[in-house]
Amino acid sequence: MQGPLASLKVLDFSTLLPGPFASLLLADMGAEVLRIESPTRQDLLRVLPPHDQGISASHAYLNRNKRSLALDLKQPEALEVVTQLLGDYDILLEQFRPGVMERLGLGYEALKVINPRLIYVSITGYGQTGPYKDRAGHDINYLALAGLASHTGRADSGPVPLGIQAADIAGGSLHGVIGLLAAVIARQQSGQGQHLDVSMTDCVFSLNAMAGAGYLACGVEPGWENQMLNGGSFYDYYRTCDGRWMSVGSLEPAFMRALCEALGRPELAAQGLSPKPEQQHALKQALQAEFEKHDFAELCRLFAGIDACVEPVLSLEEAVRHPQSQARERVTQVPRGDGSTQTQMACPLKFSEGLPEPRHMGARLGAHTDQVLGALGFSDERIAQLRSAKVVL
Repeated sequence: MQGPLASLKVLDFSTLLPGPFASLLLADMGAEVLRIESPTRQDLLRVLPPHDQGISASHAYLNRNKRSLALDLKQPEALEVVTQLLGDYDILLEQFRPGVMERLGLGYEALKVINPRLIYVSITGYGQTGPYKDRAGHDINYLALAGLASHTGRADSGPVPLGIQAADIAGGSLHGVIGLLAAVIARQQSGQGQHLDVSMTDCVFSLNAMAGAGYLACGVEPGWENQMLNGGSFYDYYRTCDGRWMSVGSLEPAFMRALCEALGRPELAAQGLSPKPEQQHALKQALQAEFEKHDFAELCRLFAGIDACVEPVLSLEEAVRHPQSQARERVTQVPRGDGSTQTQMACPLKFSEGLPEPRHMGARLGAHTDQVLGALGFSDERIAQLRSAKVVL
């Protein structure tokens, strides 16, 4: 089984999280992904803990199914290698700051002359233009500047650091893949490639889907705990008597009635329909008092058979063991290369024709250098010369 993207061949110059998560999705769906890695400047993801048998678990996951070519892009001979690769690989993914690839002789304008069908995807924090284009940043900064942190948090304590990298993944990775595949479809019609400029801040700004629409059209500025879905209503998390948490999303009247009846307080259901902040505040207090009368296990049993949009807040261990997770096969076994496997998160996309089985974990640096160069027609002697000159590893 090859997968729906088996016809795509991608050169991946990215490191850390946004680009690698994007190319992981592509590789899982069958694309051939070749990582171009620096032999002198290590991808910090390779050393990020925790480690499994001396290998970063994050790197092993994010770079599975990809090959690795260790190539020093600062060496003039590196351009020769990339130029030859472009005859076969017609999609390029990079994550450097604007101007870096141009200085290396690998900018879009230079490379599209070699291959006019080239689709060139640049993922950066702030984009290729604007006063912040050269500014350093991380996920928390992109969320702050996109306005998202201003209404995600608690009124008495402010914004809350998320447990995931929303700007990196939802902003950079997912939008990057969407744009890349759109460019592939456009190329099928025109025969021409193009440059895709993905700003993680731009993309995460668009995730202000309802709050942003309300502000731009109506001037309603969202704040902490003053919107229906950010803690300003009963839609929230509730502590149990043993210090665990339950999520309540009983927005529709039928679900609210089911919630209140299960807790033995059917009279509270009418308050759930009120838009008045004071009514919502009183309802939240009443619901919290009821949840605190029960322990976590009791509440899980209580709501397991009730369709009320009430679910337990699970640890990762519990989430993996959950029957829905088991049924959906969210976890897979990935070959290490020594006959054993590592447990990893599976590709979440389900195709009726299926996907190829995972081929291998993230490869060691330069694991496929000889294989790739040999396929390009480089002789053993020439490969040895490049290695001696430290162009490749």
